[in-house]
Amino acid sequence: MDTSTSLHSMDDSRITQEDLPPFVDAPWLKAHRSSVVTADVRWYLDGASGRAAYDGGHLPDAVFVDLDAWLSGKSGPHGLNPLPDSEVFAPGMSSLGIGDDTTVIAYDDAGGVIAARLVRMLRALGHRAALLDGGIDALNGQLATAPAKLTPATFTPSPWPEARLTQLEDITAGAAGIIIDARASTEASSCPPIPKPDTSLAQ
Repeated sequence: MDTSTSLHSMDDSRITQEDLPPFVDAPWLKAHRSSVVTADVRWYLDGASGRAAYDGGHLPDAVFVDLDAWLSGKSGPHGLNPLPDSEVFAPGMSSLGIGDDTTVIAYDDAGGVIAARLVRMLRALGHRAALLDGGIDALNGQLATAPAKLTPATFTPSPWPEARLTQLEDITAGAAGIIIDARASTEASSCPPIPKPDTSLAQ
C-alpha cells in the first residue's frame, strides 16, 4: 500500500504518529497544508543566519524555528548542542503555533540534516512530525517573504523520555549497536572522536 496515497484521503484529525511516516512529499503537503504547521529549520555551521535565509524566501505560511533558541541547550558537560530543557522547548513551540495536537512538517536546505532535529524531538515526545522530502525546493520555487502569522498554541512541557535517549555512559559501557558520526566532515575533523567502547566492561 502506498502510505502517502492513503494519507491523502485520511481525515487529518485522525492522523496518528504511527500513521505519519518520517518523510512526506510535496503532494502530501499541498493536500494537508491548511491543517499542518510547516517549519523552516535552516541553520548554518559557518555562522550564516538561518533567519536571514528565511526572510529572503521560505515556503508559504512556514514558521521559522530558531535552532539555537529552541532546539539546543548550552554546550557543557553533556556535550555540544545537547537537548534543551523541556521548559525552554515547550514555550518555543507554543510561540510558533505548535501545540499538543499539531502536525509539523519541517524542512531545511541541507538534505534534512538540520530539520531532522526538530522532527526527532517532537516524535520522541509523541507528537506528529515529519520531514519534507526535497526540502525548501520541494514546491518548485513557490516561496514567500512575508513572515507567517503566529497564533500561540498550548504545548505541554514534558521530560525527555529516557528510554529514547542514549547517554555516553551507555556507549562506554559497551552497549550493543553501531555508533554513526553524522556531522559534516569539517565539524568532525575539528573535534575529538567518541572513544571506542570498552567491551571489557560488558563482561
